Amino acid sequence: MRFLRTLSLLFWLGIAQAEGVRVLVQQSPLAGSQYYALSAVWQEIRPGDALTLVREPDNRHDRHAIRVEWRGQQLGYVPRASNRSIAAALDAGDKLSARVSSVSDNKNPWQRVAFEVFIEL
Repeated sequence: MRFLRTLSLLFWLGIAQAEGVRVLVQQSPLAGSQYYALSAVWQEIRPGDALTLVREPDNRHDRHAIRVEWRGQQLGYVPRASNRSIAAALDAGDKLSARVSSVSDNKNPWQRVAFEVFIEL
């Protein structure tokens, strides 16, 4: 959260006012992908593909849950260990974007897809 406040201050001061500035705030593996559509679509997914982050504040397993979707299909979640700051940013209305950073045919589902989250300034 402190990072997002610093970015907001930089923007307010005019240091980051260029149109279309994106700052990488997190890179993570995709969590829970073995339970969702990833196995059916992973061969179609490419690095750079846009992902949608969907906040799930009523998720019974994790109140900070953020679902990750590709072309309307749920692929998994932002890992629980690293979802709090992204959840807070989404809840605050910050503009975030996400994209696939790597894809692998690794048998370990935690190593199949990695993604990046950016804040749009």
